[in-house]
Amino acid sequence: VQLQASGGGLVQPGGSLRLSCAASGAPFSRSLMGWYRQAPGEQRELVAVVTSGGIKTYADSVKGRFTISRDNAKNTVYLQMNTLKTDDTAVYYCYYNLGTRTYWGRGTLVTVSS
Repeated sequence: VQLQASGGGLVQPGGSLRLSCAASGAPFSRSLMGWYRQAPGEQRELVAVVTSGGIKTYADSVKGRFTISRDNAKNTVYLQMNTLKTDDTAVYYCYYNLGTRTYWGRGTLVTVSS
């Protein structure tokens, strides 16, 4: 399974970014997909996940600002991040789970700074 994430970069506080993660090599429509992040010196934490049925779960810290979505026709999951804060600075990892199979993407760096 390959998870190719893109869309990270440098953005000012209050700005927006959209992350994408394209999956290949495994069933997509039945999978749980999501995003985690890891800030320097911190543990990896859940940002948002979306089930195969479209049920979405968000970390409290991003509720109302981030939106996760999936396009099963494109085998891609997205994370729209609005009103970004400096605390959102982290490496963002794409996550795939189906039964006992779990995979992580390589991560894409998001830096929120003025």
